[in-house]
Amino acid sequence: MTPEIQAFAAGFPATLAHAAVSLILLGLGAVVHAVMSPYREIQEIRDGNTAAAVSFGGVLVGLAAPLAFSLAASTSIEELALWGVAIVAVQLLLFRIADFVLKGLPQRVQEGEVAAAVVLVAAKLACALLLAAAVAG
Repeated sequence: MTPEIQAFAAGFPATLAHAAVSLILLGLGAVVHAVMSPYREIQEIRDGNTAAAVSFGGVLVGLAAPLAFSLAASTSIEELALWGVAIVAVQLLLFRIADFVLKGLPQRVQEGEVAAAVVLVAAKLACALLLAAAVAG
């Protein structure tokens, strides 16, 4: 077996484990966000509310960005899990603050206003990018 194949065989399981932890954290963060949301986001999406879908898509990307930086910087599953939980908690707090500061936008998203969803997503993605940069050091 060549050294490249050996390195791949040794590293691939760790890669899968790190990706799994990150995906689990992303999923948990999305579920917690949906529960904390001032309206039933998933039901709104199922009912065809485009604004809610745009908003929730922004949440997913907003959670994934800092998690991706944490994934790149972490050297172990434990470190990744610790940073990941902290990042998701901080990001969810920032999302709530954005909802509070941008009063009325979550309500307008629930009513289907896409423009409000875009502004809300932009605010949440801005928080995500700043948190990702903070994680990157």
